[in-house]
Amino acid sequence: MTRLMIADSSDIVRTVAKRILSELGFVVIEAAHEQEALMRCQAELPAILVVDASMEGALGLIASVRAMPGAEKLRIYYCVIEADLKKMMMGKRAGADDFLMKPFDRKILSAVFSPYAAAA
Repeated sequence: MTRLMIADSSDIVRTVAKRILSELGFVVIEAAHEQEALMRCQAELPAILVVDASMEGALGLIASVRAMPGAEKLRIYYCVIEADLKKMMMGKRAGADDFLMKPFDRKILSAVFSPYAAAA
C-alpha cells in the first residue's frame, strides 16, 4: 500500500482526509506540525506528502523533506486556500510538485489521488 502523509495543523482536516484517503487504499500518516512531519519522514519517507500552506514552517518542511535521500520520487502537494500565485510559487521553489485547493472533499481527493493508489 502507498504511504501518504498529511501535514496540517487542523485535527478536523487530518481526520477527514485520512478517512477518505484510507478508503482509497492509502496508508495515511498524520503530522500536526513541521517537527512531527520531519521526524516521521526521517523514519520512513512516504510516497506522497500533503502540506498545508498555513501550517507554521510549511515551506521549511517541504525544502527539508525534498533534500532527504530518496525524496526525488516523492510527490509533494502544497495545500492552499486560494490561488495565490505568490504563495504557490514559494511552494514550488521550496520543492512542491503540485497544488491542492482547500477546502477539499471526497470527489476532489479521489480525483487527485486515485491514480497513485491504483499504481501501487
